Amino acid sequence: MAIEVGQEAPDFTLKNPDDEDVTLSSFRGRKNVVLVFYTLAFSEVCTTQLTQVRTSGERYADGDAQVLGVSVDSRYVQGRFADELGLTDAILLADFEPKGLVSRAYGVYREQNGFSGRATFVIDKEGIVQGVSLTEHPGLMQDEEHYFAALSVCTT
Repeated sequence: MAIEVGQEAPDFTLKNPDDEDVTLSSFRGRKNVVLVFYTLAFSEVCTTQLTQVRTSGERYADGDAQVLGVSVDSRYVQGRFADELGLTDAILLADFEPKGLVSRAYGVYREQNGFSGRATFVIDKEGIVQGVSLTEHPGLMQDEEHYFAALSVCTT
C-alpha cells in the first residue's frame, strides 16, 4: 500500500548520476520535494513525463520545490537520460541496488514488472506528504496539476 497524505515520508539515500549520495531529509527546512517515481528511463511515457517536468521548471521553483526522479535504472542510465532530456534542475536517482528498495518503502514497487509504478509524492519542508498521485497502469501519466495543487498547501 502506498504512503498516504499526512504521513511522514520515508527517508532514503540514493546515488545521483555523479555517484553522490542524495538524502531526502537533507531538504527538510529548505525545500519542498516532488518525488517522482517513474518506470524506466528512455521509455516513451517516462520521456514525456520528465520532459514535462523540465518544461514546468519555473512552476516547481515558484513552489520552492526540488524535483527528485527515481527509477530502478543505474546511475549511469540516469545520467544519460537527464543529459538527453536537458534536465538541469531535477535530480535523477538510482533505486538500483538493492533494486527497488525506496519504491518498496513508498509502496509503489511492481514486483510482477521489476520496476516501480508511476507515482508522485509531494513532500513539504517538514517531511510530511501533502499530495499523492498514482496511476493504475505504468503506461499512464498523472496530471501534473495535482502536484502544483499539493505544492500550494505546503509551508513556505
